Amino acid sequence: MIAFLFFLVFLLVYMVFAVYAERKLSAFIQDRLGPTEIGPYGMFQTLADLVKLLQKEDIVPVKADKWVFLAAPAVIFTAIFAGFAVMPLTPTLQGSGAVVGVFYLLTIVSIDIVGLLAAGWSSNNKYSLLGAMRSVAQIVSYEIPVGLSVLCVVVLCQTLDLQEICYQQGIYIRTLPVYSESTNYLFGIKRLGIDMTEVGGFLTWNVIRMPLFFIVYIIFFIATLAEANRAPFDIPEAESELVGGFHTEYSGFRWALLFLAEYGMMLLVSFLGAVLFFGGWNTLFPNIGPVRLADWTSGMPGTIYGNITGAFWIILKAFIGVFIQMWVRWTYPRLRVDQLMHLCWKVLTPLSLLLLFISALWKLL
Repeated sequence: MIAFLFFLVFLLVYMVFAVYAERKLSAFIQDRLGPTEIGPYGMFQTLADLVKLLQKEDIVPVKADKWVFLAAPAVIFTAIFAGFAVMPLTPTLQGSGAVVGVFYLLTIVSIDIVGLLAAGWSSNNKYSLLGAMRSVAQIVSYEIPVGLSVLCVVVLCQTLDLQEICYQQGIYIRTLPVYSESTNYLFGIKRLGIDMTEVGGFLTWNVIRMPLFFIVYIIFFIATLAEANRAPFDIPEAESELVGGFHTEYSGFRWALLFLAEYGMMLLVSFLGAVLFFGGWNTLFPNIGPVRLADWTSGMPGTIYGNITGAFWIILKAFIGVFIQMWVRWTYPRLRVDQLMHLCWKVLTPLSLLLLFISALWKLL
């Protein structure tokens, strides 16, 4: 329950600051000023927009399928928010310790396809329906390279538990239900790839332990951009072609809910990328001889200091991932539909299959 409330509040606060940050970042890239009028440096612009959206009338088109139209945004947001349930924020703070966390996450997030299609179909608008069909085709296609890139990590770590994947990338061994000083280091057990467990830090991250995992992460990052409908993969929302895509007919609070779901998806895939490839809640700094940087910057699991440092590191890594997604959006032009599908089926999917095969060989040898 604590984890649920934390993620809910965190997601709402994150969205307010993320929208402001993206506006300022896009302004910087395009040599503009961005929000400047409301509050110091325009910091309260997003809050003003949120108040405006909450006060707007909730309009339902006359010929729309009312109940499906009203339920679709809630389905989309719920599917994405439910993904945070298995995300390990610290060594002890996790909504659900499901041992099949990876499988659950990939499954529950894919349900947002139902909401997207329902939103477009129920609007009784040809532009909304076209946007929904594009979205379904895109997300279903790019789920394949996402799944294959995640499988590369699962093959190496031999677990579907996201918390266990975090432990395998740090200096501590998972000893449930208690932790003791005598078992905080792991010797000779995690011989998966390059074993640097005593050193810790970035040298134990999966992206370092398996040399080709940086390429795997690039595939994961590109495919999750498409999953989140972010530019240059925002064809379902292409305003120059479809007015606004599947959410053309939405206004007020329900439009804000769709917007929140998009930013929530950005944060979720950034958290997942941090857990799978960049150590999760483990520290960046390694132990260098007598200078025990990893010990000092990552407290013992189960302690207050360990929870604080764990939350700091994973949130920092996730925010860097969100920043890169924003950077990409305002740098690259939108792809055409044929280019998008060519990239998925003829480039990312075959490369993911090859890397999965290499990961299996790496594990065996």
